[in-house]
Amino acid sequence: HMSLNVPRLPRAPRAAGTLAQVFLGAAGVAYLAYNGLYNVQSGHKAVLFSRYSGVQKEVYGEGTRFCVPWLHQPQIFDVRTRPKKVRSISGTKDLQMVDIEMRVLYKPNTSRLPTIWSRFGTDYDDRILPSIISETLKATIAQFDAAQLITKREEVSRLVRRNLKERAARDFYINVEDVAITHLSFGREYTKAIEDKQVAQQEAERAKFLVQRALEEKKALIIQAQGEAKSAELIGKALEKDASYLELKRLETAKDIANNVARSNNQVYLSSDTLLLNLLESADTSLKR
Repeated sequence: HMSLNVPRLPRAPRAAGTLAQVFLGAAGVAYLAYNGLYNVQSGHKAVLFSRYSGVQKEVYGEGTRFCVPWLHQPQIFDVRTRPKKVRSISGTKDLQMVDIEMRVLYKPNTSRLPTIWSRFGTDYDDRILPSIISETLKATIAQFDAAQLITKREEVSRLVRRNLKERAARDFYINVEDVAITHLSFGREYTKAIEDKQVAQQEAERAKFLVQRALEEKKALIIQAQGEAKSAELIGKALEKDASYLELKRLETAKDIANNVARSNNQVYLSSDTLLLNLLESADTSLKR
């Protein structure tokens, strides 16, 4: 028999095998740490999606969490209160069109986050809120007249908040915390009608004031005439008894005329008769009497 000498390959050293195992183990740990750990920030919640069973029912709070890579996919939800503005054109009870904008503060029901994700997706707020806010707003505005939207603004906001809160929580698991009307304007025709009405009211108030003033002036003239008549009657009775009162008034008038002439810058020459200062004539008259 012929024997064949086959050369044997040298065996790998044990140290190289151990190093490869350590490397593979470190790579596996790094992979798990990178893909298996996720952080839930403050004000957020997490829900896991499993490739085998779908969306999990458990909701995870803040902190660092572990999931199985490839098998689980975490979804982070912002559960803080956020604002949403919706603008809508609605019709009032008296068939006036109103352009109204409303600001809504909302947040999801954290215990129903798995259901929200399954039914409505992660953008549930953009899909749901605009439609239900607009619908609730139109139904509420239709219960009020255009003028009542201004005088009863708080009542309108309260009614919208109540209706919207009930429907959002019951059908879509969204908690509505506050509702406020931020903008309210009417159509051109109604705005012009309001302006015309205000102008008419102002004109009516002005006419009323003028009439009232005329009545007061008439009363003043009547009172003045009555006073003058009474004064003339008393003067007549006084003159019947003694004419000295008339002489006193003549002297007072002459004094006033002399003072006015003295204060004038012009040179004026008047007779004593013009100034009512002819006292000699008055004395002669008295002697004749």
